[in-house]
Amino acid sequence: MNALRRLSAPVLVLALLAALVAAKPWLHGHLQPFVGLPLSSGFDIAVASAAWLAAAWGGARVIDMLAAGGTASDGNGARPPRIPRLLADLLRFLVYGVAVLAILAFVLEQPVTGLLATSGVAIAVLGFALRNMIADIFAGIALNIEHPYRIGDWLELSPGVAGRVDEINWRATRLIASDGTAIIVPNGIVAGSRFVNFSRPNPAFRASVPILLDQEVPVERAKRILLSAMLCADGVLPTPRPDVVVEAVTPNGISYLARFWADDGARLTLVRDAVLTAALTNLARAGIEPARPKQEFRRRQQALPDTDRLRRGLLRQVELFDAFDDEEIDALALSMRQFDIPAGTAAVRQGDAGESLFVIAEGVFDVEIAAPADAEGGQRPGLLHLTRLRPGDLFGEMSLLTGQPRSASVVACTDSVVFELARTQLDPVLRRRPELAERLADLMAERQTRNVAERNRQQGTVPPPPMESQALLARLKGFFGL
Repeated sequence: MNALRRLSAPVLVLALLAALVAAKPWLHGHLQPFVGLPLSSGFDIAVASAAWLAAAWGGARVIDMLAAGGTASDGNGARPPRIPRLLADLLRFLVYGVAVLAILAFVLEQPVTGLLATSGVAIAVLGFALRNMIADIFAGIALNIEHPYRIGDWLELSPGVAGRVDEINWRATRLIASDGTAIIVPNGIVAGSRFVNFSRPNPAFRASVPILLDQEVPVERAKRILLSAMLCADGVLPTPRPDVVVEAVTPNGISYLARFWADDGARLTLVRDAVLTAALTNLARAGIEPARPKQEFRRRQQALPDTDRLRRGLLRQVELFDAFDDEEIDALALSMRQFDIPAGTAAVRQGDAGESLFVIAEGVFDVEIAAPADAEGGQRPGLLHLTRLRPGDLFGEMSLLTGQPRSASVVACTDSVVFELARTQLDPVLRRRPELAERLADLMAERQTRNVAERNRQQGTVPPPPMESQALLARLKGFFGL
């Protein structure tokens, strides 16, 4: 319907001109006595010329409809044009050009061969003067025909020069960078250089960041720490799974390439920032620094990680132990046991008995619970994912402080390292300072409230209210015999 509406005007004009041609004898008979023979003949020329121009107008409208786009989406929510915009402009120019030549040749009966020869010389001179611009124009036509990118795609022309394609005109391509500025690039430069299209053939693409670590850091440990950082970074797609590879061995250390998948070229800088921030945080928690430049005659030896210092640092960062003094933190840290958890292994399982908590030193864990029963009483298949834990987080604190069974399963996503703090190690500290129990109960009530709210959001149900601080304190004192 819209197509018929767009063609209605040129069709009506052509119909009117056809009616005038059909009525030409009658019009000549009535006009010639009043306006004379020259003006009467001029009327014929005007009608014929108008007919050619109206036909060209209708052809241009057809080209406009083709250039407006089809009905199918290209996957990014936009309608791809049936023919490129630059090609549509060129076709419109050719249609009107043919109409003008036809008027000269058939209506005015003028020779056009001499005009074409003269125009060819003028075009050659003009083309030599504007050769760069003409090259850009033809490059733009080629780009629109081949479609290496479309409006809305995210391109990287060179390191640091990237943006979303906003317009492809006759001479240049305009990009909108992530900071909102416009980048105008001649089509000849784009067509003659290598560029990266992050939006094709599908929106997901793989990016990477290099990280240099000392050779004294075991390769498997370095990969484990960097992989856990990517799994926790905002913007990194969980599938395909990120990975870490050794890129090179240099005099300054081992260069690792942290490779991950993203789906938004506009946020690539932010995703890289999130990956590097998480990597530096996890390395710092593990007591590892990025490699520094070295001199051959003075090779710096990095000591093995101080596990005692690492344990103290982990406990000091845990909110649950804020009220403990340095001496008590040191005592607890020295009594903690280290466990290596392979990827895919559950550190604790829902419903199991337990009297300890775990602090994550390296790796990433998923917290899962069994899916609740549905309204008919049937059991839903599978597990419900609640949250993801990263280095510095803890789990199992309710079992440590109250002795209740594990409320969720905690499964390692990567090879991981955790430290376990058992009830027998915390008991002497609480007996010496019973007032710490109140602080622990308050913090546990706050944590349980947050956990219940998250579980409620995940399950879409209304669970029983979390235990109050005083009730938790009573259970804690009863469990430790305070």
